[in-house]
Amino acid sequence: MSTSARDRVATLDFWSSPVTPEPLGGGITNTNFVVDDKGERFVVRIGNDIPIHGVMRFNELAAARAAHAAGISPEIVHREKGLFIIRFIDGKTFSEQDIKRQENLESIIPLLKRCHNEVPKYFKGPALVFWPFHVCRNYIRTAEDDNSRMASLLPRFLDINEALEKTVGEIKLVFAHNDLLAANFIDDGKRLWLLDWDYAGYNTALFDLANLSSNSELTAEQEDWILETYYQQPVTDKRRLRFFSMKCVSLMRETLWSIVQENHSSLDFDYKEYTEKNLVRFENAYEMFKTMK
Repeated sequence: MSTSARDRVATLDFWSSPVTPEPLGGGITNTNFVVDDKGERFVVRIGNDIPIHGVMRFNELAAARAAHAAGISPEIVHREKGLFIIRFIDGKTFSEQDIKRQENLESIIPLLKRCHNEVPKYFKGPALVFWPFHVCRNYIRTAEDDNSRMASLLPRFLDINEALEKTVGEIKLVFAHNDLLAANFIDDGKRLWLLDWDYAGYNTALFDLANLSSNSELTAEQEDWILETYYQQPVTDKRRLRFFSMKCVSLMRETLWSIVQENHSSLDFDYKEYTEKNLVRFENAYEMFKTMK
């Protein structure tokens, strides 16, 4: 953990008393600290724009503020260049096993609907679009330029990406979170919160549902349940195929993200292991996708 980052947090004018920032683990894009200021706790997120990943902090900030106004994310109480402070949520950070529990899925789907339909009502300023197929194409070109150790996979990824995009077809835009890792959900005992808006932007709801499933390895029965619950109608073979296309591109995107991070990130994280984990998940999903066509 960077001493200079900790010192910067400790000396912010925002605090009402001397503070001792404590590193908050789990971040693989940002550096985070928890700070106790006279009994009130906050999370400090440090991170500049990351154009290579499409992360622009003006968009993250606007999305987080809109999500708070919509009642699904904690309040941002201070912001300055490369840093903002949010109120600490005292609760359980979800694991993949937590996502798989039916009672939690029954809270997650309404939360996602509020994200998709309510956040745009409060969003101020320009907003980004997160189209996962473009994201994958961009990552592939970046990894080629980097002479990535995974270069031999990239032409195949490019072909698969094109085929998956054609399968999805026309979409309806909503405001999506686009990064539904289990750790971005917190249960405070009374309600569920959704955090970390780095990749937020207009997309299709189908991607968020597929991203939720791919990140936590939901079962086929659970996938049908979330599709039927979200859309309030029986799941069709066509929607299931489109969902699986999004599931595949979600896993390809996560794999490519990690491949790019291997060459560009300075954070202390085992990106090679993360690449291999998501590559296996992608290949398994893609094999299933091919049997559905």
